[in-house]
Amino acid sequence: MRKSERRIKELTYQTEEDRKNLLRLQDLVDKLQLKVKAYKRQAEEAEEQANTNLSKFRKVQHELDEAEERADIAESQVNKLRAKSRDIGTKGLNEE
Repeated sequence: MRKSERRIKELTYQTEEDRKNLLRLQDLVDKLQLKVKAYKRQAEEAEEQANTNLSKFRKVQHELDEAEERADIAESQVNKLRAKSRDIGTKGLNEE
């Protein structure tokens, strides 16, 4: 009888310990799920920010390309005017 009582106490104690462990593990799982959810939200926000920054970069890059093209055209026109001015100056000297 005493063996049975001792065995019952051991099993009762073990059951209680298992229940406590289960509660601790469930608490850890809940906390980890909250962390995962927070990390997922942060990742989504970071991705949105990256997409926004990429769009801004592409826009500025396009504007830079256009500005460089306009600068090249202006430089070409200046060079043509200089050449024309030299031609006019040379013709003027030859006529005198």
